[in-house]
Amino acid sequence: MPAQAGRSLFQKLEIDMRLLGMIGAFIALCIGFDVVTEGRFLTPRNVFNLSVQTVSVAIMACGMVFVIVTRHIDLSVGALLATCSAIMAMTQTELLPNALGLGLNHPATWLVTILVGLLSGALIGAFHGWLVGYLAIPAFIVTLGGFLVWRNVAWYLTDGQTIGPLDANFMRLGGSGGTLGEAASWGLGLALTAGALWALWAARAARARHGFAVKPLWAHGVLSGAAAASILGFVAVLNAYEIPQRRLERMYEARGEAMPEGLGAVGYGLPFSVLILVVIAVALTVVARRTRFGRYVFATGGNPDAAELSGINTRKLTVKVFALMGALCAASAVVASARLANHSNDIGTLDELRVIAAAVIGGTALSGGIGTIYGAILGALIMQALQSGMAMVGVDAPLQNIVVGVVLVLAVLIDILYRKRLGA
Repeated sequence: MPAQAGRSLFQKLEIDMRLLGMIGAFIALCIGFDVVTEGRFLTPRNVFNLSVQTVSVAIMACGMVFVIVTRHIDLSVGALLATCSAIMAMTQTELLPNALGLGLNHPATWLVTILVGLLSGALIGAFHGWLVGYLAIPAFIVTLGGFLVWRNVAWYLTDGQTIGPLDANFMRLGGSGGTLGEAASWGLGLALTAGALWALWAARAARARHGFAVKPLWAHGVLSGAAAASILGFVAVLNAYEIPQRRLERMYEARGEAMPEGLGAVGYGLPFSVLILVVIAVALTVVARRTRFGRYVFATGGNPDAAELSGINTRKLTVKVFALMGALCAASAVVASARLANHSNDIGTLDELRVIAAAVIGGTALSGGIGTIYGAILGALIMQALQSGMAMVGVDAPLQNIVVGVVLVLAVLIDILYRKRLGA
């Protein structure tokens, strides 16, 4: 009887136990590594670095959700990232200076470079989608071929050389070199908090208006408080990471200004790369939940035959999904190469496995039809926290990959058992 009461309470509160378990695992992982590293893991500096390092994989994991939901897979994302990175590196160091006279650090260089990269990624992704959707070649084979092709296309585009330095404005999108600062970060944090609270309470009001069951007010209040605390707490931690004094002086010198005397500690704030991830995550969540394209994606993943019989052009949809994945690979290439300050031949190596693992750990079902953007981002965070923590402890790279592989298999097993239990 108590077990039945417990189940009804969880059902009444509409608690996603799998998501709750993931959050608990992430918190336990962070606390565990913090204890083992004697308080070094949860410092503002390491949280800042962890956030920046997660962005590239998290952006691609958001796109992988759409791919896997439609019952496909993309094994070429790391190689496609490398090709887009090479294209953008050559665009800003060779093409624009020679063809248009736009040298490095010209105000238009970084914008043109990013547009070229996004267009290239989308076109390559659309080509993959055309092969899968219209020629009926399995996505596994198409993207496995793409994994081999695009990694080596990137090598030929650069003659195997590391290309750098890159445009200064472009590199600001990579990490500590470009941040909002403390005041703007607090402003954005408050705006995001207000938006999250509005979305939660608007959804509650809509459910009540249409006669659906809603959570008790206290439960909704707790959820709202947790959302606000998470956003504002994250901003507070990033603002607590202080810019070194000498670097602060160089920043003022670069602007041709004298640093004010007696200037106290100044925090970095929210990196532009994390802001890019936030924008992409919000946009894709809206696309998945509020647009015809999103509904078609989940309908196709749930039952492809029924979706086609209902009038959905599943071939065209496949092209769009892979084009989106390609564009997100290009966006990840922007962040990754900007963080490194150059294009290197090994950029994006093994990202295919990390991206798929992040999506699957985040709850995206390999059987299709189920997946969330926030779950994929949380999966990417868990993956990066695991790898960063092991690196800080001194675990060898081969053993890190072994642990990640084991975690991936366990995550899929837990997901299978969880869904079987729900079905029962």
